[in-house]
Amino acid sequence: MRTFDLSPLYRSTVGFDRLFSMLDGFEAAPGYPPYNIERTGENAYRITVAVAGFGENELSIESKENSLTIKGSKQPQTAPNGEVLYQGIAARAFERVFQLADYVTVKNAALENGLLHVDLVREIPEAKKPRQIPIGNAQAKPQVVENKVAA
Repeated sequence: MRTFDLSPLYRSTVGFDRLFSMLDGFEAAPGYPPYNIERTGENAYRITVAVAGFGENELSIESKENSLTIKGSKQPQTAPNGEVLYQGIAARAFERVFQLADYVTVKNAALENGLLHVDLVREIPEAKKPRQIPIGNAQAKPQVVENKVAA
């Protein structure tokens, strides 16, 4: 029986697929703003954050070391033709931090229909990839072995 909760770590990391495939059964806690993390390719990911009511100038995305920070801040607005009777659209400031695995970088970001899409890619340097070393022939060069993830 576990006495600690790993769900906050599970829901805010990208690129740790092998680790989290062992930790099935964790469910993300609700929060603001809601988001999805998708795997779009073998080494490609997409984070989609629901930021309805925020414009591009009110959002900021910062990638530093192994973390991605998405911030939103909105100035309070008054209704152009009177007073607001009910405000159900959340316009509060937020900050979401996602921990990224090594070699995961932000490729691009786009705001579309109230959803902020951040595309990520894992690019492992050639020096870090496993190599096949030939035995007995000193003139043969080592070859890079491609790692393919079984679907």
